[in-house]
Amino acid sequence: MKNMKKVLGAALVAAMSVTMLTGCGSKGVSDTWKFGGIGPATGDYAAYGIGVRNGIELAVNEINENGGINGVQIEYKFEDDQTDNEKSINGYNALKDWGMNVLIGSTTSGCSIAVSDETAKDHMFQLTPSASSIDAVKNDNVFQVCFTDPSQGTGSAQYIGDNRLADKVAVLHNSSDVYSTGIYETFIAEAVNQPFEIVADEAFTDDSKTDFNVQLAKAKEAGAELVFLPMYYTEAALILTQANSMEYAPIFFGVDGMDGILSNVDGFDPVLAEGVILLTPFVADAPESKDFTAAYEEAYGITPNQFAADAYDAVYILKQLIEESGATPQDGIPTICDKLTAQIKKTSFTGMTGENMTWSPTGEVNKYPRAMQIVNGAYTLFK
Repeated sequence: MKNMKKVLGAALVAAMSVTMLTGCGSKGVSDTWKFGGIGPATGDYAAYGIGVRNGIELAVNEINENGGINGVQIEYKFEDDQTDNEKSINGYNALKDWGMNVLIGSTTSGCSIAVSDETAKDHMFQLTPSASSIDAVKNDNVFQVCFTDPSQGTGSAQYIGDNRLADKVAVLHNSSDVYSTGIYETFIAEAVNQPFEIVADEAFTDDSKTDFNVQLAKAKEAGAELVFLPMYYTEAALILTQANSMEYAPIFFGVDGMDGILSNVDGFDPVLAEGVILLTPFVADAPESKDFTAAYEEAYGITPNQFAADAYDAVYILKQLIEESGATPQDGIPTICDKLTAQIKKTSFTGMTGENMTWSPTGEVNKYPRAMQIVNGAYTLFK
C-alpha cells in the first residue's frame, strides 16, 4: 500500500510538472491572432490615438469578415495611454496579460520609445503606426509605418524650396519634444541647400507652450512669408490663433502631427487653419483613398486622418507578413517575432499611405510624403 501511495504521489508530481511546463510554454499562444494597440484615446492628443484605434479596428473587421489571416481570426484590444510613457508601459503589460502576440503601437514617439524597451525584453514584434522618431526603432524587433522625423524635416525643406513657396522662412519648434526637435534639426540642415533664407529661428518648451507672441513678433518683423511648424496640432492651433490676433498671415507649413487641427482642438476656430499646408503620407480625398475614406466615414462619422490611415495599413502589413512568413499564433511570441522580422526586411507593401513601401534593416520605412492643404475646411491634395 505504501508503495502504491509512493507511485501515485510520484505520478501526481509528474503530472503537475507537465502542467506547469505547458502553461509556461504556452504564454502568448492562442488559436487566434491577438493584436494589441496603444495610444491616447483621451487627453490633448486624443485625435492621434482615436485615429489609430479606429484604423486598426476597421482593418481587423474587414479581414475577419473575409475569412481572417490564413483562416485565423483576429482579436483586437486597445489601451489608452494619454500620451504618458508610464501609462503606455502599463497598457503594454495589460495587453500582454490579455494574451497579445503582436503590438501595433505605441502611437506617439515618446511612448513608443518607452514601450520598445519592454517589447525587446519579451522579443515581441512591434509595428508602430505613427511614432516617427528614429529612436522608436532602436531595438531590432520594432518597425515603423510612418516616415521618420529626419525625412519629414528634409522633405519639408525640399518641398518649400522646390515649389518656391517663400524666400524668407521662420521656424518655430518645441525644443523639449523629441518629435519636434528631430524634424527641426534636419529641416535646418537641409535649408542651407534651398533657395530660401531662415530669417527667424525660434523655440519653446513644454513649460512655455501657451504664449507664442514673442516668437511670432520676431518672425513678422523679419518679414517671414512662411512659418514652418514641426509640432502637434494643439500647439499649432494656439500659434494660428495668436498670429491672427496680431494680423500676421504668412503661409503656415506643418507636418503630420498637425493632422487633426480641424476638429480636435477645443475653442479653436478651424477657419484660422484655412490655407495651412501639411506634409503627410495620406490625403483623404486622393483617388486611391476613396474606398477607405468612405468606409471610415460610414463607420465613425468623421474623415480619417493620417494616423488612422497608417494604422489601417499596419494591420494589412501584418496580414501580408504573416501570410508570407507562414507564422501562426501557435508559434509563440519569440518565434512570431523572428519570422515577421525576417519577412518585413524583404517585403514590399502598397497601401493608403504609400506605394511599394519597404523597410530598412534598422526598422525605418521607405516611402515618400505628399503635401495637402486645408481648403474650404477640408484636407485636399496640394498642387
